[in-house]
Amino acid sequence: MKNPRWNPYVVGVLIGLLSIVTFSVANKPLGMSTGLAQAAGACAMPILGSDQVAANTYWAKTAIPAWDYSTLFLVGTMAGALLSALLCGAFKVSSESSVWIASFGPSKAKRLVAAFLGGIIIMYGARLADGCTSGHGISGCLQLAVSGWLFFIVMFASGILTAKLLYGRSVQA
Repeated sequence: MKNPRWNPYVVGVLIGLLSIVTFSVANKPLGMSTGLAQAAGACAMPILGSDQVAANTYWAKTAIPAWDYSTLFLVGTMAGALLSALLCGAFKVSSESSVWIASFGPSKAKRLVAAFLGGIIIMYGARLADGCTSGHGISGCLQLAVSGWLFFIVMFASGILTAKLLYGRSVQA
């Protein structure tokens, strides 16, 4: 297997270049939460109907799902991650995690429910904050926005605290 980890300095430069290109071409910052909200709205429309989705405050800004920058960025990110994993030979479908098993036991159902609930919580928070990790953290910091830097500091602090509470000192990176 090839090295599955990229050099963080190279990745940082590439993200910076991507941000410059994105601002130049699409006149938008990097961000995922709008594309995810659009995808969720598209999934909800057949169940709730387009009027209900349009009236819902969660989808107020993205009531009509479209193949725009946000959706293409989301799809491109997933395709790029898949391509990267395939090229380095690290791609595998698994619902097991050695860290999870060591801390919480072998229950796959419990892990999948925890991951799903965590995803819901973080997306809800991203929509409340009007941006996600890439939107506030990367694009906000690149623009020297106070909100971006504050978000990054709080995100890392809460991530460290959550990891310590959930896993203690037994987690090795």
